Amino acid sequence: MTTPPASEVTALFADLATRFGMSRAAGACLGTIWRAAQAPSAEDLCNALGLSRSNVSVALKELRQAGLVQVARAPGTRRDFYVADPNPWALLRAALADRHRREIAPLTDRLATLAATDNTDPRVAALAEMSAVAEDWFARQLRRDAADFAQFMGADKAEKKKKKGQRGK
Repeated sequence: MTTPPASEVTALFADLATRFGMSRAAGACLGTIWRAAQAPSAEDLCNALGLSRSNVSVALKELRQAGLVQVARAPGTRRDFYVADPNPWALLRAALADRHRREIAPLTDRLATLAATDNTDPRVAALAEMSAVAEDWFARQLRRDAADFAQFMGADKAEKKKKKGQRGK
């Protein structure tokens, strides 16, 4: 396997993972998988990161559930290898969708239930309505493909601004 050694990028992924409600081990595994020239196995990740097999297994389960990595099988082997979308916009969209599924949607449901049962404060109903509208908007954005999502987030404007700045030099 030609996986780069644990690097600053892997450490950055580990730090970012905690901001998205995932473990540092999941972030380190994702960073290593994302940078790998060939899809690594769980054993490869253990060796590259110095993590225990159980830590890596839990991290990989977390990443699969979040839709950030997929299992790939090589012909003639029973080992699982792991791949991640090389497009950073696809990774961001998947991480946001996971955060939405785990945290935002349940809170919106809880707020809707509270609004339906508590008629004493009209602000609760207004808050529930706002939350439902915001959740619907968020869910629509997460259904975009990676290229459309990047454009929606303004990546095309940043690229144009960067090119314009280079021409001015």
